[in-house]
Amino acid sequence: MRPVLSTASVAEAERAGVWQRAVRCLLAAVQVTPRQTERAFEASVTAVDLGYLRVLSVEADPMRLSRNARLVAAAPEHRLALAMQASGTASLHQDGRSTVLRPGELALFDLRRPFSLEQQQRFRLHMLRLPEQSLGTAAGGVGRITGRAIAPVGGVAALLAPFVTGLVADAARITAPVGDRLAGNAADLLATLVDELAGTGDGDGGNARAHLLPLIRRYIDENLRDPDLSPERIAEAHRISVRYLHRLFETEETTVRKSIQRRRVEECARELVRRGRATPTISTVAQSWGFQNPAHFSRAFKAVYGHSPRHWRKEAGTSRG
Repeated sequence: MRPVLSTASVAEAERAGVWQRAVRCLLAAVQVTPRQTERAFEASVTAVDLGYLRVLSVEADPMRLSRNARLVAAAPEHRLALAMQASGTASLHQDGRSTVLRPGELALFDLRRPFSLEQQQRFRLHMLRLPEQSLGTAAGGVGRITGRAIAPVGGVAALLAPFVTGLVADAARITAPVGDRLAGNAADLLATLVDELAGTGDGDGGNARAHLLPLIRRYIDENLRDPDLSPERIAEAHRISVRYLHRLFETEETTVRKSIQRRRVEECARELVRRGRATPTISTVAQSWGFQNPAHFSRAFKAVYGHSPRHWRKEAGTSRG
């Protein structure tokens, strides 16, 4: 990735201020305090957005990165950041815990709360920033693993570390559709890591389903008439990955797309037998509920009710006669 900013092109007296503004824009509202005194501060950062995931890589002289209570109150965030120390050593503090972060180790920052990260020497740091809601109910366990160094020697961390390295190396060449999927993969891996380390396991799965499914069904009902309604749109609206959305529907004996289609068919069936001053055509009803292809609508309708839309309307008229 090419640097978004390098202080090499900035006047020495302005470097600290320019660097802080860049980090605040790319990560969160933070205080940046360079520790270099004998020479001009040098730093560079690269950044690429893959869907809702931001991939960052920082190389800089020693500095302290902090987010205090005042900044949290003034600029609330709803994001998390997974960091991987690529070189150098850092001191991390959050949620009453402190640790030393060594090369190759991972750490999770909750940007919703105060933290500090002090780099002891020139360093390189990779970060993935993503919405906390993309983790589903696993986000509730984040506070139990912040302020900890996570060694990638086993479990999910051993899978996550090379995933982060690969994203940093290839992010600029990844296409948008692939990037959206990789963002979901990152959220799923991080959620699993939180569950693994916080001890929440699979116990939260039922709670996630109970909380999210009613919201998702309501969203589907409210947007049924939109022909572009899709799993991708639904996942984005609820700040979860598409993969996680499909997992929520695994026990529903249907898929997300089939659920959308069935709800559209049900609304069409109701409208086809309504009586009013103007009786719309079958194709008009189908199009008003998101069906663009008449043949597809007829097949979908018959799959649900066992009759064609025309037969359904005729039978309803006979029964009322």
